[in-house]
Amino acid sequence: MRDVTAGSEAILELLPLVFADPGEARARAEHVLRSGPSSLDGSVAHQVLGIWQRDFGDLRIALRHLRRARDLAARAESADREADVLATLGVALVHAGRTRQGLASFERGVARGSGHTRARVLYRRAYVWWVLGRHREALEDVRRALPVLRQAADDIWTARALTLRATVHLALGAVDRAVADFTAAERLWDTTGQEHDKADAVESRGLAAFRSGDIPAALRLLDEAEERYAKLGTPTYNLSIRRCEVLRAAGLAPEALAEADAAIAELDRIGGQSTRKAELLLAASWAARSAGDAHTAIARAAVAVRLFAAQRRTWWETHARLVLIEARVAAGRRSGRMVADAAAVAERLASFGSPAAPEASLLAGRIALALGWTADAERHLAVAARSRYGGPPPARVTGWAAQALRARAAGSRRGVLEACRRGLDVLDDHRMTLGASELRAHATAQGAELAALAQEVSLAQGSARRLLAWSERWRATVLSAPPTRPPDDPALLSGLTAYREIAARAEAARMEGRPVPALEREQRRLEREVRSRSRHMGGAAAGAGYRFDVDRLLDRLGDGRLVELVVVDGRVHVLLCGQGRVRRFAGGSLDRAVAEAGHVQAALRRLAHPGAEARLPLVEEAGRRLQEVLLAGAVPHLGSGPVVIVPPGALHQVPWALLPALRERVLSVSPSAGSWLRARETEPPPRGRPVLVRGPGLATGGAEVPELAGRYGTATVLEDDEARVPRVLAELDGAGLAHLAAHGTFRADSPLFSALRMADGPLIVHDFERLARSPYRIILSSCETARLASVGADELLGVVTALLPLGTAGVVASSAPVNDAAVVPLMLALHKGLDAGLSLAEALRDARAALPGDALHQATGWAFAAFGAA
Repeated sequence: MRDVTAGSEAILELLPLVFADPGEARARAEHVLRSGPSSLDGSVAHQVLGIWQRDFGDLRIALRHLRRARDLAARAESADREADVLATLGVALVHAGRTRQGLASFERGVARGSGHTRARVLYRRAYVWWVLGRHREALEDVRRALPVLRQAADDIWTARALTLRATVHLALGAVDRAVADFTAAERLWDTTGQEHDKADAVESRGLAAFRSGDIPAALRLLDEAEERYAKLGTPTYNLSIRRCEVLRAAGLAPEALAEADAAIAELDRIGGQSTRKAELLLAASWAARSAGDAHTAIARAAVAVRLFAAQRRTWWETHARLVLIEARVAAGRRSGRMVADAAAVAERLASFGSPAAPEASLLAGRIALALGWTADAERHLAVAARSRYGGPPPARVTGWAAQALRARAAGSRRGVLEACRRGLDVLDDHRMTLGASELRAHATAQGAELAALAQEVSLAQGSARRLLAWSERWRATVLSAPPTRPPDDPALLSGLTAYREIAARAEAARMEGRPVPALEREQRRLEREVRSRSRHMGGAAAGAGYRFDVDRLLDRLGDGRLVELVVVDGRVHVLLCGQGRVRRFAGGSLDRAVAEAGHVQAALRRLAHPGAEARLPLVEEAGRRLQEVLLAGAVPHLGSGPVVIVPPGALHQVPWALLPALRERVLSVSPSAGSWLRARETEPPPRGRPVLVRGPGLATGGAEVPELAGRYGTATVLEDDEARVPRVLAELDGAGLAHLAAHGTFRADSPLFSALRMADGPLIVHDFERLARSPYRIILSSCETARLASVGADELLGVVTALLPLGTAGVVASSAPVNDAAVVPLMLALHKGLDAGLSLAEALRDARAALPGDALHQATGWAFAAFGAA
């Protein structure tokens, strides 16, 4: 600064240090104040402490330091020093929600400063304009500041100004301009030691990647930024806001809500920035609305609206009002006033240049349609539909959803189907850019409405064939291509190994009755690390997805039948495929079917233990009731050949062999008709070998394995210490037949951590996804290995669905707890059938028939199902 003497240069180095090493800067500033400094040095020290408290601590303490810094600068008669502190104070006041006072402080700072100092003040005011959502003013102040900063060869502040301008461009949807500025800023950061600013730059590039539609890159960059912040010991509230937005767009809304709420609690604890709290509340409300929790969304959004209004942040307040109206609609509220409110929000968002404007117009159109105001609905939907041809995938999907609703209101069934097709094509391309099966599955939720609209139209048209095609269009799409496998990612591999070791130690401690909280905390941390690393993977090129062909399905069925159960408006419809055609039969209520399936599952759990024989007739009667709801009039038309059942996600736990019409049939289950067709066309490996694995802790000790080893003389047998995950995976890769006798655990909260217990710990779904080719046939003889989690539109995640895209054509697994002793004869009979050349479904039917007729063995047979087509 021009009027600061050369003797003060050392103290001024503390100001850039607060963004390079905040902890060190704070310690040195406190040391300066203890040494009885001059007014000038004391001003700098108090400013440093004020910045630290503003960004990482208590705003009330920050304001006290900054006001003291301002007063000391005035006493030192340093105009530029005073201007610099006034700018820092202005930022703190705005973050504290005192917008008018903050802007007044900036006015004085601009007036007091000159040249280089004034440019730095203008940059900070631009930042405040961005916080307030006043993007045009922000761009104007950056435009005035940049030439001066460049002329002064001030690389640090020039890079900050470029980063800020890029962030403003992102808020306005100008992604290309933002990327150009981020790139220029990053070149400058590489020449400095500003580690905190570098972390900010990585975080900002993550936001740019997200706006460009690259969710894996966004998650990778945000995780990298978090690692950088952690090394500096600085909080990450702004990072949490941005990650919440990315997680929500990736379909991980509950995770986003948990992160936002945790950050809010921490911010409240330390008395942090009011502006950040408002933004986190907005992120939480958006996440809660996406997660289907309308009441939480309303509560969070209402507080955010009040805070933004008090802070004079109109841009932010308008976005919060959008979420508030959406959440109220989700809670069942409709009124003419809400149409007007949504339209006003849309108009204001459009004036801001916000990418969310089409979403608000779509909302206004939806409410108007619900009220029967067709003319108003058409006007708002037409505005929303303009976004279908440009912008990121979510904006285009919004546009096609609006177009589909317009067509339905106009009575154009063809228009509805065309809009649904185009919208789902956009999401298909987007989904295929995701490498992780978890993200692919969750991403389908964005297309649920379009798929449902197309199904409704197909049903109204009376075309069973078209209803089948549209049901397949957005069902089990995660199985259409293998997940991206990163065998050479050392961080992921080491994370999986560490997770396995900790999980094994925790399990051993539980069995010995020792406390495990510390081990469980470490296990959860490693789970987060593995999950994060897997989400960083990009996917295939757009358009690489699989297209379902009805004619090919009918041709491949031969004399068999495929029964696809489709849910439209809460009712089950039975699509019976076979004999060259598709026929539809009306089923019952989905709610009733789900309730009955739950009763059956509970009964099977009881029958897994001796002494529950009296419940067998009740279970059989429940099977008859399930058949009435789910198969109805299709039963007489099932023919005498094999039957494939394709249930919706909500019914994946039904024990289909319990239904009377299916009990003695060759029966298999598939997540979709398309996945069955792919399994049917999968060729077995030319030299596929049998692999038998026996894990620890089984009640029978995996008694079937030694007998099977004698039957398959060339089989690889892994047991005791040889049944360790790396060895097991190596042997499973490319095997023709694998039999795994190992305890299974299903994780409803995190299905990709569902596991089979090996000698060195759990073999999880993430491990299976590293296989180049999973076994052609695989038999999982333990409990609940067929349990799946329903996510996205109609996707299923678990062990079975992890195997199907990787080359496995058939799986036998259990959807319920089973009795270990009763499993042994079932498995031996099953392998006897396979040895005779039968398919898994044929062998399982015969194995059930060969079991004793008591309740324990009957329940065991019903619990197992054959998946796929091998």
